[in-house]
Amino acid sequence: MRKAIVFLIASFFIPFAGFSQENKSEKIEVRTINPIICKYPSPAKNKKIVDDIEKFQSNLNKEYSDPKETPLRGDNFKNFKKHPFFSINLKYRVTAQFVKNENPKPFDLPTSSGKLKQYQEYGKAYFNLEGKDFILNIYQSLDLMKLEEYKNYLFLPFGDLTNNKETYGGGKYIDLTIPKGNTIIIDFNQSYHPYCAYNAYDYNCPIVPAENKISLEIRAGVMYDDVYHH
Repeated sequence: MRKAIVFLIASFFIPFAGFSQENKSEKIEVRTINPIICKYPSPAKNKKIVDDIEKFQSNLNKEYSDPKETPLRGDNFKNFKKHPFFSINLKYRVTAQFVKNENPKPFDLPTSSGKLKQYQEYGKAYFNLEGKDFILNIYQSLDLMKLEEYKNYLFLPFGDLTNNKETYGGGKYIDLTIPKGNTIIIDFNQSYHPYCAYNAYDYNCPIVPAENKISLEIRAGVMYDDVYHH
């Protein structure tokens, strides 16, 4: 799925670089939502979940090792062996209450190059982690929804208190699909950095919206190596 996203946005990887305020008037917040307190899966289910996370890590390493797919250039590509990852921790795999936006409005998403892309806020995820309640906006690309194989793709950009320390300062991203019910699984163990974190020359960096910044250290997913700082 990530391969198709990169192809569509070509030389400017743009999940998000800034957000219009059109959706501010929506009244989703007036609903009474009880964030779901995370519970650990059963031991039998744990193995399948961990296998999926390890597969995500392996695929990400393969992508960055492939000269046809990697965003790395020069010595950064030659010296690449594998990404550093936080230890897998199922505490950071949350089941969130999902509220779909029944009247999403397209908005222009500016990028650091000045180009615009159209997205819509598909819904909101409500969850509790480490005793704190959080709400994250989840978005849908108007370009991807036109393609049959990616019409169910959703995008979650977020920031947390590891940014500028163990992770990239611009935040991280998670790929999701449209849920069938009123809950959605958000596995921060499968969060990744945008291409611009590794190559600021060929890709534009998105800015995570303020409302999607979490006042907590999310010690899960890909970490950031100092070699890429620029």
